[in-house]
Amino acid sequence: MLLLIALSLLIGVLLGLLGGGGSILTVPVLVYLAGLSAKNAIITSLIVVCLTSLIAVANHARRGKVCWTTGLAFGLTGMIGAFLGGRLATYVPDSLLLVLFAAIMLTASLSMLRNEKTPKPVQTPQLSSQKPCPRHLPFIALMLDGFLVGSVTGLIGVGGGFLMVPALNNLAGLPMHAAIGTSLFIIVMQSSAALAGHANHMTIDIVLTALFTAFAIIGSFVGSSLSGKVSGHHLRRGFGLFVFILGCFLLYREINPPMIAQLKDLVIRHQDFILGASTILLIMLSYRIWLWAHTVQKNNDRNQT
Repeated sequence: MLLLIALSLLIGVLLGLLGGGGSILTVPVLVYLAGLSAKNAIITSLIVVCLTSLIAVANHARRGKVCWTTGLAFGLTGMIGAFLGGRLATYVPDSLLLVLFAAIMLTASLSMLRNEKTPKPVQTPQLSSQKPCPRHLPFIALMLDGFLVGSVTGLIGVGGGFLMVPALNNLAGLPMHAAIGTSLFIIVMQSSAALAGHANHMTIDIVLTALFTAFAIIGSFVGSSLSGKVSGHHLRRGFGLFVFILGCFLLYREINPPMIAQLKDLVIRHQDFILGASTILLIMLSYRIWLWAHTVQKNNDRNQT
């Protein structure tokens, strides 16, 4: 129990400090240390993430570090994706959910490590002004990213801050502290919608959830108070390495012949749905890549002039 309390504090600190990342530990902790099933761990994770982020975003909002318009543009479509992801989780076996979770952990770790090596984007005078929230936003790109990140949130119960913060910083031009605060606001929206999607198979251990959430909230106060004082670069890099190792462990633990058999059965029984959903996602990703390529070209042209 003491280990669970310590880890819940750590999750809250990371969530308040980095705007995401800490919640990616919640599901493995609840599955392997608290003994919950994957689906119950995901539901509990969503509750912990939602309430902890709600407290943390209030602290950031008091300091003017939340861009509400940007958050709504990202978060409203994210709520749709989160709700659909929560409904979809009903039909996915627990072992496959954990494999998907491990894949997201590896993606998150690579994102954290890559961002350490990527130079900060050149900001225009408008974006480098005292106001942290830009007026002109790429709404279509934000809405597409919101839907995709929300789908991940609903399906496997992570907040998605590790994807949101770089997107808000690079795509929307938000300063890092504003990106963190806005990310927490979006996480609250997406987690609430994801819980609605899980409502038809929701089972909650009230005592465990309350205990875990309470200490995570305490940790979020500490993380939020440190977010403007502590550089997150070394912390993000070390945490990225830890998440990468943990993701590899989950893959090693969960990929086995029974899981592969369940995956084959799932594909056979829902072949048409999987084909249709994959086609829609491919179209959305293709359009998102097209938008990204044009944004990069515009930035290059602007820097050359």
